[in-house]
Amino acid sequence: MLKVGSEAPDFLVNDHNGNRVSLKDLRGNKVVLWFYPKADTPGCTLEGKGFRDDHKQFEGKNTKIYGVSLDNEADNKAFAEKFEFTFPLLCDVGREISLAYHAIQSKDDGYAARITYVIGEDGKILEAIDQVDTKTHSKDLCSRL
Repeated sequence: MLKVGSEAPDFLVNDHNGNRVSLKDLRGNKVVLWFYPKADTPGCTLEGKGFRDDHKQFEGKNTKIYGVSLDNEADNKAFAEKFEFTFPLLCDVGREISLAYHAIQSKDDGYAARITYVIGEDGKILEAIDQVDTKTHSKDLCSRL
């Protein structure tokens, strides 16, 4: 995991709708990057539904939510639409984000680890979470922001 207080690595990647997303463009907001192993699998779905259901509370705390996986745009788009996710899913098919944030160890890894980072308005890491309960993760995190 990256260290709390360190500068969060910038990235430029497509979301599930084909929009380009860059961390530097999100300065001034807190950002939650929740890495998940695979679109439309049980644990990832539970975790995503939590962020969906708590989305307005995060917005009220000036916090943007971004899911990150190694899935392609089509798979993430189907996942987001099926469960009516109200936040972007980043498609790290090139594995640059997952490598930079230590969600994978090599470009050969098939799935990202289930980890989360909270990035402050200044681009520094506020939290690095490597133990996630998919049922309560969103509420637990939102209560601390």
